[in-house]
Amino acid sequence: MSLKNDLLLRAAKGESTERTPVWLMRQAGRILPEYRAVRGKLSGFKELVETPEFAAEVTIQPVDILDVDAAIIFSDILVIPEAMGLAYEMVEKKGPHFPKTVTSSNDIDSLKVADPSELNYVYEAIKLTKSELDRRVPLIGFAGAPWTIFSYMIEGGGSKTFSKARGMLYTNPSDAHRLLDMITDTTIGYLKNQIAAGADLIQVFDSWAGVLPPNHYSEFSLKYISKICDAIDEVPITVFAKGAWFALEEMNDLSCNTVGLDWNMNPNKAKEVLKSKTLQGNLDPCALYGSFSEIEEETKRMLSQFENHSHIANLGHGVYPDTDPEKVKCFINSVREFSSR
Repeated sequence: MSLKNDLLLRAAKGESTERTPVWLMRQAGRILPEYRAVRGKLSGFKELVETPEFAAEVTIQPVDILDVDAAIIFSDILVIPEAMGLAYEMVEKKGPHFPKTVTSSNDIDSLKVADPSELNYVYEAIKLTKSELDRRVPLIGFAGAPWTIFSYMIEGGGSKTFSKARGMLYTNPSDAHRLLDMITDTTIGYLKNQIAAGADLIQVFDSWAGVLPPNHYSEFSLKYISKICDAIDEVPITVFAKGAWFALEEMNDLSCNTVGLDWNMNPNKAKEVLKSKTLQGNLDPCALYGSFSEIEEETKRMLSQFENHSHIANLGHGVYPDTDPEKVKCFINSVREFSSR
């Protein structure tokens, strides 16, 4: 059945739209009191991710409250390593933590390419969300890029340098490729099941792309993102690689529809290099700390940079948790107003 608002899908396919579609990375989250109310009833983040009814509820909240042009399923990129046999914890105010990390070939031997059925709670959340959205807007499914997942599995959490993960690429590249292959195969099965459950578009998040030198990014990240893109032809795909400004030309060769830009990337350069791709982004998330008039001006300036190119409006990274929801609404309304003129 057709969507009532299909702006995002049309823009992703490079088709003309009446105005620029807009959504935000991390739109379902701590900026909304309604999200915090749901989270407060539960034991923690993981219970929210693993309970389809609650995951669906917080996925839909931004559609109802912020009036965005797409929902993105509420989940976490680290469900992949957990399904492979490496459990994680979400530590309040600190982020993800792996009690056990991958440090040797034997550790890789103990992991598996996960059966997609191990992540049924995500697919059930997608099905519930689709039903409750009632065709209002598209639903985005997602996964982390293999390099980003690999980084967490080696480091055990976030890092300023990711020196353990990066170091392994020099000291044991064969094991690095072996683990990246396992993550990639698991991710392809996972994304295909998201699509079967009802996801209208897929986004691959390479959050730690920017910590790699260009040659390593090509070999240990882009190669695996390409494999994922080649395996999925059912729905449009977006690749968001934070900090990978040096790889834009190589991204031309990806079988993806849209390339997301972080706020440090130059839209004019991206338009020049990625002529056949839709571009997504890329307002600095900190712009939403400004006054309402300043947000309007920054949004107008951003939109003008993407003029005459297929574009999906978004921030250049996830919305920060202390952002005023009214400022987010100002951004969304400004996109609507200025892009429809």
